[in-house]
Amino acid sequence: MRKPSVLIIFLTVFIDLVGFGIVIPLLPIYANNLHATGWQIGAIMSAFSLMQFIFAPFLGRLSDRIGRRPVLLTSTAGAAVSYLIFAYASGLQGNTALLLLFISRAFAGLCSANITVAQAYIADITPPEQRSKKMGLIGMAFGLGFIFGPLIGSLARQHFGPSGPGWAAACLCAANFLLALAILPESWKPSSEHVAQRPHLDQWKHTLTRPKVGLLIGVFFLATFCFTCFETTLGLLVFSNFSVDAESARGIKMVAYLFAYAGIMGALAQGGGTGRLVKMMGEPKLIVFSLFLVAISLAPMPFAKNWPLLLILLAILAIGSSLTRPPVFGMISNLTPPTEQGVTIGVAQSAGSLARILGPSFAAITFKSHPSVPYLVCAGVSLLTGFLAWQRLTKDYSPALTPAPQKAGS
Repeated sequence: MRKPSVLIIFLTVFIDLVGFGIVIPLLPIYANNLHATGWQIGAIMSAFSLMQFIFAPFLGRLSDRIGRRPVLLTSTAGAAVSYLIFAYASGLQGNTALLLLFISRAFAGLCSANITVAQAYIADITPPEQRSKKMGLIGMAFGLGFIFGPLIGSLARQHFGPSGPGWAAACLCAANFLLALAILPESWKPSSEHVAQRPHLDQWKHTLTRPKVGLLIGVFFLATFCFTCFETTLGLLVFSNFSVDAESARGIKMVAYLFAYAGIMGALAQGGGTGRLVKMMGEPKLIVFSLFLVAISLAPMPFAKNWPLLLILLAILAIGSSLTRPPVFGMISNLTPPTEQGVTIGVAQSAGSLARILGPSFAAITFKSHPSVPYLVCAGVSLLTGFLAWQRLTKDYSPALTPAPQKAGS
């Protein structure tokens, strides 16, 4: 049987996220064209993260019990179905279309909770001292998915109409399922020592009260919250500071290019720099460094009135944000028993989903009071989180504390 490898799981996650990147930029446009109310647009946009919040620990715990491969295969097939529903809804009108869009995003969110399982897969096959570096490949897959996905979605819509992007995403996910079925081996052989089955809230309590793990999950929540506020308001900020027409094709393309630029910078940092920086600094100091980069880039961003300065700040922010996730999940994995990798990473991903539910509302409300408010608040949050991480994480941490995981076939 084919040996488990990080390259195979990277390819699986990358193709999955290209499908996500195809659809997500079109959601608010489609909902708006269907004359959705504000709360309906918010519900459609939030459904994905809400289902991730609920189901990430569940899928992680399930993969601890039955193995990673069946969970990844089932969720990948489910993602293809969710995009078929999206494609069908894109050709309808009225409340029926809105309801199906909501269902498609909720189902996609449930299936996308498999990112938890992908990270547990990496933990299974990677020694503790290399986990942060390898976790960076998941972040790189995120960045590349958001670069290629919108481009494919735009071309599909141009040539095949409103349903084209949904069909393209569904075909990609179906191909991903067949590819994973053919080449993705199992990485985890469940032992008789099963993790205790706990209800959702009890699992959260159990995980968050563990030394340092709870703090790392809190760091990930706050870092995700800050970045989500930036994602929500960047377009509005550009339209305001550079007098760009928000309704023009030029304005929409400009914002898309800025996000692609940030995605490229983040992907380069995660794919090429994480491993070297972990060796130089160690995971705790790299987390602190990344949070400080986010703080010093967010604070001046609303006052950037020329393109070179904005591009420099965007690069610093993208690099800082991309360098937070890998060492956070590397440390969480190293501090977690092998039998609880999936469920613990699931709680962490669930916390990130909660941040993606709360962040956009906070950003939208505070931006209306003054464009600088969400940026300054999030810069302060990132700075304080960095100081807390420096004080609490840099003491007594060794990546060799957790025994090597039990691999499939061992």
